[in-house]
Amino acid sequence: MTASVDTTARRDSAPQITLRLLVTLALLSAVAPFATDLYLPAFPQMVDDLHTSATSVQLTLTAFLLGLAAGQLVFGPLSDRYGRVRPLVIGAVVCVLASVVAVLAPTIEVLVAARLAQGLTGAAGMVIGRAIISDLATGRAAARAFSLMMIVGGIAPIAAPLAGGFLVQPLGWRGALAVILALVVAMLVAALVVIRETHTEERRAALRADKATKGSPLRDLTRRAYLGHLVAFGFAFAVMMAYISASPFVYQTMMGLSSAQYGAMFGVNAFGLLLMSATSARLTARVEPRRLAGAGLVLILAAGIAVLTLAAAGVPAGWLALPLFFAVAGMGLIFGNTTALALSAAPRAAGTASALLGATQFGLAAVVSPLVGLAGEHTATPLGIVMVCAAAMAGLGFLTARP
Repeated sequence: MTASVDTTARRDSAPQITLRLLVTLALLSAVAPFATDLYLPAFPQMVDDLHTSATSVQLTLTAFLLGLAAGQLVFGPLSDRYGRVRPLVIGAVVCVLASVVAVLAPTIEVLVAARLAQGLTGAAGMVIGRAIISDLATGRAAARAFSLMMIVGGIAPIAAPLAGGFLVQPLGWRGALAVILALVVAMLVAALVVIRETHTEERRAALRADKATKGSPLRDLTRRAYLGHLVAFGFAFAVMMAYISASPFVYQTMMGLSSAQYGAMFGVNAFGLLLMSATSARLTARVEPRRLAGAGLVLILAAGIAVLTLAAAGVPAGWLALPLFFAVAGMGLIFGNTTALALSAAPRAAGTASALLGATQFGLAAVVSPLVGLAGEHTATPLGIVMVCAAAMAGLGFLTARP
């Protein structure tokens, strides 16, 4: 008798999504926000210490994001073929080595290269973590799990800028990167101790047998439901990354805040994201994930329009704080729900689907990061333009995915 993959039975026989597992997967995903946010307050210090330009320092962030995008395209398909655990452990080991090089980097060139490698291998935790949830749940259950994971992982975007603001002065930028190294080591330990295989050889064999009757699992990736939610998720994250990249200049240069005050403001916005993620997790029991995601997309578009209007009008920079708060908070309704909607549309190729999701996410982030500073560090108009355009593209993708 020909083997086939029954999605319901497959999930019923799989390990359950426990709080311990969610916390571990959140830790795997936390490497990226910590690696991007923690050292942002140290950018001016890095320019002086490494005898380089602000543009070159910005490349350390861009290289990391490009690495995250490319790395997910590598580790996602590998996890579909060889299981989740082995690629995860290999990626974590190499990421530890790259993080050591980043801490000790003598020049900006070495640092950029180390950050690229750090992103390439650190991507394993993010892409495989999403695939593990997709192995174990679908629909509303998956949306709730992703939102809950964002609550646990929400500590990262809150703690990272706060820690960076307070640690950069006494420890320097190398100290900030050493904290990232410690997190990567924790990621490796967690992968070894907690994660168990959810994409077993038996299930991989069943998928291969299914291919003869249902076609390649990769066909799922051409579905409108998958592609539309992929675009919505990716461009929504581009809005977030535009804000993250511009935030040191908006809060410190334009508003005149100290590095510690900058960290506090950044943390307040991240706390809004945390609260909205918690709200989303509670509402998924009675509200369709698509409706929640749609509300979040409307919110970030309105916030982007407000930022652009205020910046173009030349009002005091302090007025930008409110729409930026709502832009970040709105992501709590978008990320978990669009992730669940996209991966639920491609259950037979969860690792590859997760990889494309992450590659789009960080590929777009790498593109928009330099754009927000094109007009210099004393205006938020480019930030507003990027936010509005990215939010509009996210909305169009979301409408395309409509059943």
